Amino acid sequence: MEDIPGLVKDLALILVVASVVTLVFKKLKQPLVLGYVVAGFLVSTHMPYTMSVVDQEDIETWANIGVMFLLFSLGLDFSFKKILKMGMQPIIATMTIVFCMIMLGIIVGNIMGWSQMNCIFLGGMLAMSSTTIIYKAFSDLGLRQQSFASIVMSVLILEDILAIVMMVMLSAIASGNNPDGGQMLNSILKIGFFLILWFVVGIFLIPLFLRSVRRLINNETLLIVSLGLCCAMAVLSTKVGFSSAFGAFVMGSILAETIEAEKIIKLVEPVKNLFGAIFFVSVGMLVDPKILIEYAVPIIVLVCTILVGQAIFGSFGFLLSGQPLKSAMQCGFSMAQIGEFSFIIASLGVSLGVTGDFLYPVVVAVSVITTFLTPYMIRASGPAYTLTEKKLPKKWIRSLNHMTRSHPSTSSGGKSLWRSLLMAMARNTLIYTILAAATVALMFSFVRPLMRNILHEESLQTYADVITGIFTIIFISPFLRSIVMKKNHSEEMKKLWSENRANRLPLIFTVLVRVYIAAAFIFYIINRISHFANALMITIAIVVVILMVMSRGLKQRSIRLERTFIQNLRSRDIEAQVHGHRKPLYEGHLLDRDIHIADFEIPEGSLWAGKTLMELGLRNRFGVHVSSILRGKQRINIPSGTTVIYPGDDLQAIGSDEQLKALSDAIEEEMFSGDPEIEKREMKLRQIVITGKSKFLDKTLMESGIRDTYNCMVVGLERGEEDLWQPDPDYIFKKGDIVWVVGEEDSLKQLMG
Repeated sequence: MEDIPGLVKDLALILVVASVVTLVFKKLKQPLVLGYVVAGFLVSTHMPYTMSVVDQEDIETWANIGVMFLLFSLGLDFSFKKILKMGMQPIIATMTIVFCMIMLGIIVGNIMGWSQMNCIFLGGMLAMSSTTIIYKAFSDLGLRQQSFASIVMSVLILEDILAIVMMVMLSAIASGNNPDGGQMLNSILKIGFFLILWFVVGIFLIPLFLRSVRRLINNETLLIVSLGLCCAMAVLSTKVGFSSAFGAFVMGSILAETIEAEKIIKLVEPVKNLFGAIFFVSVGMLVDPKILIEYAVPIIVLVCTILVGQAIFGSFGFLLSGQPLKSAMQCGFSMAQIGEFSFIIASLGVSLGVTGDFLYPVVVAVSVITTFLTPYMIRASGPAYTLTEKKLPKKWIRSLNHMTRSHPSTSSGGKSLWRSLLMAMARNTLIYTILAAATVALMFSFVRPLMRNILHEESLQTYADVITGIFTIIFISPFLRSIVMKKNHSEEMKKLWSENRANRLPLIFTVLVRVYIAAAFIFYIINRISHFANALMITIAIVVVILMVMSRGLKQRSIRLERTFIQNLRSRDIEAQVHGHRKPLYEGHLLDRDIHIADFEIPEGSLWAGKTLMELGLRNRFGVHVSSILRGKQRINIPSGTTVIYPGDDLQAIGSDEQLKALSDAIEEEMFSGDPEIEKREMKLRQIVITGKSKFLDKTLMESGIRDTYNCMVVGLERGEEDLWQPDPDYIFKKGDIVWVVGEEDSLKQLMG
């Protein structure tokens, strides 16, 4: 009989132990993450009284896959648009907390005599609060609906993003023990370049691909496609020097903007849970009781560092972001723990071989202790605020609250025209420059060698270079034209040009700078494929840029590309609007004119059910316009007067507050009031014997009027010993027929009278 592979045995042991332990933790209302860690400890070689995993290397491979799928799922829940809409307040809080906790971790590590790399990784671990644990604590304590909880979750999302960036940076600087500022800056720029490139290209291509195969995709194929894209981006990420987890996160964030995002999240959830459990179990397998005993003092010190550091610096960060003192302390105290990303950063240090063996189990122990203390820290924020309020001078409290009230809002419309214009120009120039640079790099790295292999003769090598250069210029021409022309005809540009003559020279300068950037690309390409003089290459570059600007076909091509990108980026929002989960964008323009959109559900028993919009006359009665009707998964936009209303329909109506209020009142009032004689509606069964004097003798069923005149119904007929059967409408009643009819009591009396 064939022996079972060791990997299957190890997997069976892990899952069985993990299932038992997590059930116990579920019963104790503790986070499942801790259950997985405990299960890992029980199946590790450090636990001599239980069965142990045989091949830990295979488990570590599965754990790395688990990290990848965890971050892929995080990306699916993440949205770049949400971050941009948050404004500066969460960003200020996040940057303050992360910077202070990293510095605090480095200082504490140095005090304990640890190496510089251990201190750097320790700082990164202490800066990452646990989204999973805090969310669970808020749910258990019934605090998810409170305002400070939503603020904390916004900061946690940003912290998760910074954790991804931090992992990439730590990987980049882990090659030496003396990372300098230039190396870190280079890492940040590299991350920014590829992040923008992948996001822009992904948002353009992936929704188009999913849209083209939407009719062919079911749940099974969608799962395979999404996981395939995840793994492909993970491989690509490792090829350019990043971690596979970073690539998985990027692909998740791209798919988060597609219509299929909700389905993908549900389909990937079991896969993420399985591999995530294996990862956290592998974390627990590295916990060595001997190391925990040996490093008991550092563990206690780090626990106190997190509790005190987050209570102080966390509250300070939220205070700087504009929160009142009480809310800031509630937020700061809530974040006093470390979790899953700390484990991931710790495993990164182990895999790179730059951190000590002791650091991983120490961090796990600190996470376990701080997790158990999280609910108590959240509860302690109230008494701590009361004590602080008593101890601090009243003048200080008033100053802090005044600072909060006067904190500038990021959503205010006080931005100058210059700032708005320059920010838009810089954003467009950066994005299109990255796209053009990536295209040039791909063409000269892959297409040029291919062309030289095809035209392998020495005399044809120049032609290969020229062909590559021409196609490169053609491919990047929409990007270069957008660099030069974007925002040149915007409202900000027109206002600044007309309101002050002094603005015209700086505005012309902004155009010349962008022309220079576009010409620099052309110059670089020509320089790679020829040996012309610099003056000639500059002239050719300027002429090519001018031709691009004047080309109407290129203009239309650029507009189509940008519109496709915007549509893909908004596809999930459009789906939400179509299904009625979000108000249309044009509602904002209606609000400026004191009218807006409201949803009204047609209840069961409504007198409107079965009537057309023309019969209801909503426009004449209330002055409202029905813009859409949502019926299940169907959306009827601009319904006609012949459209019939059914119970359960959601009407989207446009009108003023008074008009919509009148419509709402009418929907509630115009209801079927119920039958006061409901008892008489009971249906009864009777039999009629057709005699020689019967009024139905020799009449057909249709002529008898049993249904139309007496409001009764024939359900069967029998003749002698025959079984009951259904007569046809043209059946002629004969003497001796026994007719079975159903109807209300009064109707039956009339029928038989």
